[in-house]
Amino acid sequence: MARLTAVYHVQSEPNTIEARAKAIAVEQSVEMPIEAITDASVLTDIVGQVETIDALGPTLFEVRIGLAMATTGLEAGQLFNMLFGNISLQDDVTLVDIILPDQALAAFGGPSVGIAGLRRMAGAEGRAMTCAALKPQGLPASGLATIAERLTLGGIDFIKDDHGLADQSYSRYADRVGAVAAAVRRAGAATGHKTRYLPSLSGTLDAVREQIRLGRSEGIDTFLASPLILGLPTFHAVVRENPGVAFFAHPTLTGLLRILPPVFYGRLFRLLGADAVIFPNYGGRFGYSQQTCRDLAGAARAAWGGLAPSLPVPAGGMTLERVPEILDFYGPDTLLLIGGALLTAGDKLTETSERFSRMVADASSPNSR
Repeated sequence: MARLTAVYHVQSEPNTIEARAKAIAVEQSVEMPIEAITDASVLTDIVGQVETIDALGPTLFEVRIGLAMATTGLEAGQLFNMLFGNISLQDDVTLVDIILPDQALAAFGGPSVGIAGLRRMAGAEGRAMTCAALKPQGLPASGLATIAERLTLGGIDFIKDDHGLADQSYSRYADRVGAVAAAVRRAGAATGHKTRYLPSLSGTLDAVREQIRLGRSEGIDTFLASPLILGLPTFHAVVRENPGVAFFAHPTLTGLLRILPPVFYGRLFRLLGADAVIFPNYGGRFGYSQQTCRDLAGAARAAWGGLAPSLPVPAGGMTLERVPEILDFYGPDTLLLIGGALLTAGDKLTETSERFSRMVADASSPNSR
């Protein structure tokens, strides 16, 4: 029977790590005393297997557990459950990597658009791309549309809703999407630039499907989703139902789990179909290190069983002054997201957006590297 491998870092005393590893294998598979299981096939095929235990320090070990792929049902929520369900409740264990068989990669599918498709959408061959956010919450649809128009006139490639925008009374989804899409079309016609607008999806599966339908009726082919808010099965379902549509995954709530960011964003979100993964950049409002960000971007873009790569989107406290540094760090297969810092330009938002676009284009040129 095909197995996946879950790789954990476990805090333990050396004399108890073997028993600890066996307990994790049981907890993440059958969750009951082994001696009570009488079915031979369950014991041989389903019970988790300790593959290796390697010491990383005096009380830190890397433990590899083989889990039956059949236990995931090839369903997004159950995959996360088998990888890190009950064990997430034990604070001495961190999920640091996953190794999946080709069967799982093919079943989940990964991004349908990927980096190459996002480049085509933006007309951005050979350079990094730009993104801005519509803020603040509380503005009516007309106010957000005005901001979107100015950003589009400034040549921004992707303009996303703030992830907190949903279907609030002050900016109903249908009103906002219609107004912003029209503003982006109008400004794009004036500039000739292929700016894309990403509405933020929220609510039940039925609500999200209706939101995508409304967006598609406005010519929108890019959306923002928060997989842990929507639910992993909902996110995966709408990705699979909309081939050729791009989905950016937002990281809200992901800090609650002890799963290393390169695994969460670069592998799991990518596996479920995120064409771009937004994550907290080093040196911003959040605490990710340079090494974490480097590993995360590498995991998102690395060859992985034929899955299309996801586009890394460093964000969170980004400023124009850091554009050359960030592009030197990540390279051109990157989308730079500047939110509030761009909006502080006020009446000069279009001019500042133009400066942002030029800086990214200039820093991505071969002569700058």
